[in-house]
Amino acid sequence: MRPAFDLAPELTGETLHLRPLRQDDFEALHAAASDPATWAGHPARNRHERDVFRGYFDFLLAGGGTLAIIDRSRGRIIGCSRYYAPPDRPDEIAIGFTFIDNAYWGGATNFELKRLMLGHAFSTFDAVWFHIDPTNLRSQKATGKLGAVHAYDATLDLSGTPVAWMCFRLDRDAWETRAGGR
Repeated sequence: MRPAFDLAPELTGETLHLRPLRQDDFEALHAAASDPATWAGHPARNRHERDVFRGYFDFLLAGGGTLAIIDRSRGRIIGCSRYYAPPDRPDEIAIGFTFIDNAYWGGATNFELKRLMLGHAFSTFDAVWFHIDPTNLRSQKATGKLGAVHAYDATLDLSGTPVAWMCFRLDRDAWETRAGGR
C-alpha cells in the first residue's frame, strides 16, 4: 500500500517557495499571468485576459493540488503548478497546469520548480506524468530536458473537456541521473 501523498505541501528551495494556492492569491497570480507573451506558445493564448484567467484560477483552486510559486527574494507570486492524478492512471501522479511569468524564463527557475516538485513526488511515486498539448513546443522541450520521454498520446479530460494530449513519463532513475548531472 502506497503512503498518502500530500498534494499541497510547502516546499522551499534556494530561490523559490511553493505553497498551496489560496483564494486571495488571484490578483498576484493574475499579475504574473498578465503579459500576453507568457501565453504566446500556449494553446490558451488569451489566458492573460482577466476574465479568461478568472476561469483558469477558479479551476485550479477547486481542483486542489495547485501550488503558488513565490520568488523568495522579491516575496511575490510568479506563477503556479499543480499535482493531480491522471484520469487514465488514477493511482499515479502528474505535474502540470504550470506557468511562470515570462520574466523568469531562460534561467534556473523552471528547473528549481521541477526539482522541488519532483523531489516531493518521488518520495511516494516511481514515475511522474506530464500532459502537454501537441502544439506547445516550449513545454515539450522543457519536459524532455528533465529526462521525461514521450510515452503515448491520449484524449483525456484534464479540465472539463476531453482533448488530445502528449503523455510524457519521467521515471525516478532518469530524474536522479538528470538532476545529479546538473
